[in-house]
Order: sequence, then structure tokens, then C-alpha cells
Amino acid sequence: MGEVEEKLETYEVKREGEAEILMLKSNAVFFNPVQVHNRDMSIAILRTFVDKRKEEHEERINRKNKARQHVSQDIPPRPDGDGTSSEQPASSSVDGEINGDHGRELHWSADKAEGPSTETAETPSSKRIRELNAPIVLEALAASGLRSLRYAREVDGLGKVVALDNDEASVEACKRNIKFNGSAASDKVEAHLADARVYMLTHPKEFDVVDLDPYGSPAIFLDSAIQAVADGGLLMCTATDMAVLCGANGEVCYSKYGSYPVKGKYCHEMALRILLSCIESHANRYKRFIVPVLSVFMDFYVRVFVRVFTSASEIKNAPLKLSYVYQCVGCDSFHLQCLGRTITKGKSVKYAPGIGPVVPQKCSDCGKKFNVGGPIWSAPIHDQDWVLSTLANVKAMKNKYPAYNKITSVLTTVSEELHDVQLFFSQHNITGTVKCTPLSAVVFRSAVLNAGYRISSTHVNPLGLKSDAPWDVIWDIMRCWVRLHPIKEQPQDSAGTMILSKSPKLEANFSRAVAAVSNAQAKKVNRFLPNPERHWGPKIRAGRTITSKHASLLGHEAVNGVIHQKDGNGLVVDKPSPGTEEGVRTTEEEFSDDECAREP
Repeated sequence: MGEVEEKLETYEVKREGEAEILMLKSNAVFFNPVQVHNRDMSIAILRTFVDKRKEEHEERINRKNKARQHVSQDIPPRPDGDGTSSEQPASSSVDGEINGDHGRELHWSADKAEGPSTETAETPSSKRIRELNAPIVLEALAASGLRSLRYAREVDGLGKVVALDNDEASVEACKRNIKFNGSAASDKVEAHLADARVYMLTHPKEFDVVDLDPYGSPAIFLDSAIQAVADGGLLMCTATDMAVLCGANGEVCYSKYGSYPVKGKYCHEMALRILLSCIESHANRYKRFIVPVLSVFMDFYVRVFVRVFTSASEIKNAPLKLSYVYQCVGCDSFHLQCLGRTITKGKSVKYAPGIGPVVPQKCSDCGKKFNVGGPIWSAPIHDQDWVLSTLANVKAMKNKYPAYNKITSVLTTVSEELHDVQLFFSQHNITGTVKCTPLSAVVFRSAVLNAGYRISSTHVNPLGLKSDAPWDVIWDIMRCWVRLHPIKEQPQDSAGTMILSKSPKLEANFSRAVAAVSNAQAKKVNRFLPNPERHWGPKIRAGRTITSKHASLLGHEAVNGVIHQKDGNGLVVDKPSPGTEEGVRTTEEEFSDDECAREP
């Protein structure tokens, strides 16, 4: 018993949802408790995927049955040898059409005949029943295996869950946690020591769900992950290198994702769209394309959920989903230019380069220059049907989600977004540009709605607004507001002075519109929740020694409490470097990522 007790002292039991794991106190295996939001959102989407997959399967069966009925009605009966007649079975072309790209996930099984039957022997194809295999899940970077265990225990209808890691300590911990969770986990989850990239490349189109949640950028895993997803499967991908994606290191972003970011208040949504553009680029190389169902910015990372399909003809539309961004350096205005366009003549459709530029050399509003970024994904980043279905399922299973409040707030806000509008602007930024008295969000929204345009909030930023109104309308509203609320004289070369020097072409109507307040706002539903505790953010990579530069991640108490001794987590704390004040972190790329992620 003494040896068992000594071993248990080195572990700490962590419980999340229906799963429990044994964590070493020495930080040998990475575990981030704040990612409960990520895991809960993934489980919610995975449950929706299982339901949608069944619906799509039933719809294919119904289409096939209708096609067979149509064929049997059109083809006259043929005489048999005994003078009777029998109908011909459905043509093989129908079966081939239905099988198509879904042959991987479906299989045929013949009915078991109790005795010899002439009908079964003659027309076996009409008696075949198509069965839907349980989806197989791959977690490419498992670490402790908590995510895989939660998938296996909490999502009904899943088949096998494969957990990979290239670190021996992580795989040992994962196997230990599988046993610790009993038969409910050991019957479904298996752990392997392998390089995720090699494993995915050697198992093409084998997994219905692939989950990528790396510590940093997922760029090096995307090519192999795209090949591992089955047709119609789901790819879930996280990126935590927000400083790179948001423009602090534009050249690094281009080298990793093939897109150049521009700095703006919409930088976190642009990060989502850069990641989607990168995934689409990898998919197109293998005659595949993606359909995003949900793309969110949460806490300190971006997370996208996309369906992957194969179609050589559909990838021709890829340039129509990508755009460059022109961002004015003087005012908050931005413009998008699509990479491609289509030319339709009768029934023929031809593809051509996009026509540009969409902006003059200098901004027509303030006279300043433009920065160019992209290409980014400019098609919708959400599927409204998926979002609403997921939100309804989450509310129906409230007790199943430890982070229920957070994911419902995010899904509620996403459901209210204008999905066909790219990026957003900050109301505080545009009022700051013209240096005027701020107007309330309701008043500004009413003015846009009264002008005949749409407007909504965004889940990315509490102060962000999405609208299909052109920028000249936005600035005309601000000109009318300044006329009602005069401001002090500003420098002649400022962007605000240039904007206000023009007369408005639109007479803004600031009377309150009913649609200016969303349903969630009217019902006082929480849409933007504060962090649940201090120092909420990414934790330290496994195996790292805590030093003074980790104060922003763990808090000054954890870092400076015991020098050269173990803190409450059993981690060794070093003395600060010479010339470095205690509790002040040094500048490293890893921690600049966190600063950008915490930008409002």
C-alpha cells in the first residue's frame, strides 16, 4: 500500500465532463484547463455532425429509392421463360451515382434468407440494405488524452477514437488515463506513439473526424490532415499563434499560411479567414474543397470546423471564395477585391481573373494610402443551420457541458451575425477618427437600418459591427451626427478633417429602429462573458521550467512565491535573470502571442 500511496502522491485527478485523468504534478504532460471551452465547443459540433451525417444518409437512401421507382415505372416488364413477367432491377448507373464519393463510409449488406428464394437470387441488388458505419475520430495531438476520452464517453454514436502523440510520456499518460476511465473508454479509445503527419499520410480518407489542436500553429499538419479526412468528413482545427495571424509578424504569417495580414480591429476575424484560406489551399491540391460550418475566436485562439469534400469541378470556384484586403492607413475603411469571377454565356460558365483595383491609389474618404493584405477567405465562415442546430442541442443538454455559459454565449452571438458580410468595423474607431461625441450603438444601428442596409454585432469583438452599407454611407452618417453635435477644429491634414470636409449625400435618420436591438439583447442573454478567473490564458508548454517571464500566465504569486523551491503545482521556479525585475517577463515570441490574443 505504501508504494501505491507514494505513486498517487505524484498525480492529481482532474475531472472534466464525464472523463477523469491522472496528471503528473511535474508538468511532464501538457494540460490546459482553460481549453474546456474549446473541448465543449468541439463536443457540441461533433454531436451535430453525427446527427447531420445520419440525416444526409437517410436523404441519400430516399433519393435512391425514388430513382429506382422512377426507373422501374419507365422500363416495361420483360417476359420470363415461364410466360410471367418481372420488373428489372434499378440500373447500375443509379447505384453508382449514389455511391459516388460516399463509398468509404457506407457498405452494403445482404438480407439473410432463411431458405432458398428465387426472388433473392435473381435480384439481390434490390434486397441490399445500406448501413452507415459509426464515425471514426482521430485526435492528432492527444497529450493527456482528455479530449479523446471526452469524445468517447460523451458523444453517442461514435466508433473508434484514435489518440496520437510523438512524446512517449504523453502516450504513457494517455494509456494510463484510458484504463483509469474503465471499459467505457478502453473499448473505444486507443493511443499510439507516432508522428501525426506520417500517420495521417499513411491512412488516407480513413477518418470521419480529424481534430488538430496544437500548441501554436497547425500549418505543418494541414496537408496530411486534409488527406486523412473521409469525403464529407469533419476537420476541426485550432491556431493559438495569434500574434502571427493578427499582423505582428506578417512575414511569418505568409511563410506559414500563405497570406499577409493587415492590422485592424477586425484582426481576429481576419485570422479566422486566413486559416480557412490556408486549409482550402491545401485541400485544392488534392481536388478537394472545404465548407465551413463554424469558425470562432475564443479566449486566446481561433477554432474552425469545416467539412471536406472531393470534386474536381468544384475547386474551380476556389478563387471566387478568396479576396485581397485594402486597409486605409488613415481611417477605419477597408475594401475587398475578389481573386476571380465567372462569365456566363448561355449554359457555359467560364472563369476569369477578378477585375481591379477596387480602390483608387488614395482613399476617397480621407486621402491616405492603403495597405494590402491577403488573400483571405471571403465566403461565409459559418453555416446558419449548423449553428442553430448546435445551439438548440447545447441548450437541451445543459448539464453535459462544464462551459455551458461560455459556448451558449458564443453560439448565440454567432447566430445573430451577418454571415455574408466580411470583417467588421469598430464604432469607437470611427467616432475616434472624426473626434466626435460618441453615439450609442442603438442610435448608430438605427441610422444604418433607416438608410436601408443591414447591420449586426460580431462574436469576435463586443464593439464590432458588421454591415453591408458602403463606407460612404457610414461616413455620411457620421457627418450628419457631427452636424448635430459640433466638434472642435482639428488639424487640416488629419483623416477626420478630410472626411468631414465633404458634404453628406445621405441625410441620416437617427430615429430608433425596432431591429436595432437583437433578440438576444432584448431578452438580456449574456453574449460576452468575462474570463472566469485571473491569468486566464495559455499555460506553459510541458517540460518548461517556470521563470519570472511567466508571471503574466500564472500570476506573480505563483512565480515569486518560492524562489528555488516548488510552487503549489510542484514546479521548480527559477530566480529572475540579472537585470530583470521580479515578475516582469522577457520578450519572447511565445509570450507576444499571448499579448495579441488578449487585445480587446
